[in-house]
Amino acid sequence: MLTYSFDKSKGPLYQQVYQAVKEDILKGKIRPEDKLPSKRNLAKNLGCSTITIENAYNQLMIEGFVYSKEKRGYYVAEGIPLMEQVRPLLHPTFHQVESLDDSISQTDSNNPSLRLGQAVDDGWSGKENGLNDISAPLIDFDFSSSRIETSHFPFSVMAKMIRETISKQKEDLLEVSPSGGVRALREAIAEHLASFRGMNVSPKQIIVGAGTEYLYRLIIQLLGREKVYCIENPGYKKLKKIYESNKVTCCLAGMDEKGIKIGDLRQNKADIAHINPAHHFPTGISTQIARRYELLAFANERPGRYIIEDDYDSEFRFTGKPLPTLQSIDASEKVIYLNTFSKSLTSTIRISYMVLPTHLVHRYERELGFYSCTVSTFEQYWLARFIQEGYFEKHINRMRLYYGRKRESILKKIQACFLEKQYELIENQAGLHFILKLRTSLGDEEVKSRLLEQGIGIHSLSDYDMKDSQKDTHCFLINYAGMDLDLLEKALIKLKELVDAHP
Repeated sequence: MLTYSFDKSKGPLYQQVYQAVKEDILKGKIRPEDKLPSKRNLAKNLGCSTITIENAYNQLMIEGFVYSKEKRGYYVAEGIPLMEQVRPLLHPTFHQVESLDDSISQTDSNNPSLRLGQAVDDGWSGKENGLNDISAPLIDFDFSSSRIETSHFPFSVMAKMIRETISKQKEDLLEVSPSGGVRALREAIAEHLASFRGMNVSPKQIIVGAGTEYLYRLIIQLLGREKVYCIENPGYKKLKKIYESNKVTCCLAGMDEKGIKIGDLRQNKADIAHINPAHHFPTGISTQIARRYELLAFANERPGRYIIEDDYDSEFRFTGKPLPTLQSIDASEKVIYLNTFSKSLTSTIRISYMVLPTHLVHRYERELGFYSCTVSTFEQYWLARFIQEGYFEKHINRMRLYYGRKRESILKKIQACFLEKQYELIENQAGLHFILKLRTSLGDEEVKSRLLEQGIGIHSLSDYDMKDSQKDTHCFLINYAGMDLDLLEKALIKLKELVDAHP
């Protein structure tokens, strides 16, 4: 029987149980395919509630450390490397990274104002799939719109931050931003990543830019155009175009239930794997822990290999705690981490950032440090204040609660509308979209065109297949962030009528 001691002052008990069991798995004390104690027995042994054990086991399942067998219990998953096989985390401390060349902390008014291009939007939207084309029929309701909820935006707090920034930082606002962004914002982001994503990074590793597309171009210049870049398929079609427009080889790797296929990376002789492991768009897959270590092992096989971890849409997980980032378990500085404020705040706040491994910070300073920061100093300072004073965390928590309730409401409406045999919901209680699989004889394009005739837009999973195989998936995206619930019921009825007529 597993036995642990806990300290109530060190956070929620379920997290301590989760951490203790995880460490025993990584140390090899609990081996692959070993059965874990039942929730009731472990709770009795540890003197806690079964709910505590259930929450701990659920988090272990979410991260892929364990799996369940119906009516048989919980078992340790295969393929998880032991702690002795994974080097201790080598993330530099703040003081170690302080030894980096201090050039990025200095402003340079003579920097040429060169921009590598700015993104139209940061969202993993469907603009390229026809529904937003000006020649397309007018849409009254869109199941797959990339809009986010705006009615809960903290305008009053934003106004307060702007006023305080103007009144208290007049001189700072007139200074030219360093190439990587003002120190105040990079410090705020570093603190946020430490508390929310468990990442130990220095502000000097953080590069701020106007949109992720700008950062993609920086990465290409930093790593080299001769590299082979590989992206997930299905996936974000615009990403492939961005790479190809920058004259680099961009290949595709398929997905399975555990994440990107390592075999496809090898087959394509990929140097750079660009992945979305927290909540992949559009499939919703969260990369399992064993696959994450496989990815890191792949990156370590050869010099010059890197993983670009796009953590887009990671803020909204509705059960358990957020999955650990690849960057936080990377022992060999092989991960470049990216994120944006476009989903958590609004896409019109065009501020994104990346976290470079420390050895790439030197290269960035030497080769790209002459570029001007593409985000205005004013925007950076008010956002830094917004984060540092705790308003960003409060906003995320408030929106997570709001979106969680909205999601439950939509799921209930779908369940009430369709017969059980007519549909399947594919979702993992994370992100702002899920997949509705319809059991109908109609192909994906036929479903879309018939709904479009009635003023309803919807994207299919096949829309994001970059191999253009035209294979019907019968899977459709429900992107609910900006969805109007007052119009949802009528749209669901029309969708139900279509399925009824073509079983």
